[in-house]
Amino acid sequence: MTITELLNPKSVLIPLSAQSKEEAIGLLVDSLAAGGSVSDKAAYLEAVLQREATGSTGIGFGVAIPHGKSPGVAKAGIAFAKLAQPLEWASLDGKPVQAVFMIAVPQEAAGNEHLKILIAISRKLIDEEFRGKLLAVADYEDLARLLAAI
Repeated sequence: MTITELLNPKSVLIPLSAQSKEEAIGLLVDSLAAGGSVSDKAAYLEAVLQREATGSTGIGFGVAIPHGKSPGVAKAGIAFAKLAQPLEWASLDGKPVQAVFMIAVPQEAAGNEHLKILIAISRKLIDEEFRGKLLAVADYEDLARLLAAI
C-alpha cells in the first residue's frame, strides 16, 4: 500500500487554523472520520493523545507526525495539515510545527504498518528540498503528486 492510497481529499487541510496542538489533533481526527478511516473519533483521539503523552511527535524540521493504533480506526489512513500559523509542539529540535501528518491504523492491523508509513515519511523529511515543496503545497492534488514519489 502506498502513502497516496492512504490519503483522502477530505483529510487534507490546507490551511488549517488551530490555536493549539490539541485543537489541530482534534481537527485532523475529524478529517480522518470524514474520509472514512476513523469510525470512532473518541477512541482514536484517545490513542493519539496517549501516544503524544509518551513523547512528542514533533520530529523536527517544522513537522509533526501524531499517530495511533486504535479499534476506532476502520481502515488505515493519513491526514495532512499545513498550518495557517506555526504551533508549539514540544518538537525534538525545539522549533514550532508548520505541517502535520496524522497516521491512523486499525488496532488489529497485522505487523507495524504505521511504523512503515512513519519511516517512509520521515526519510523524505530529512531532505530540505522535499520539506520546501511540502510547505508549498496548495491543495490535495499538489500533496498527492509530491507524496507519489515516496
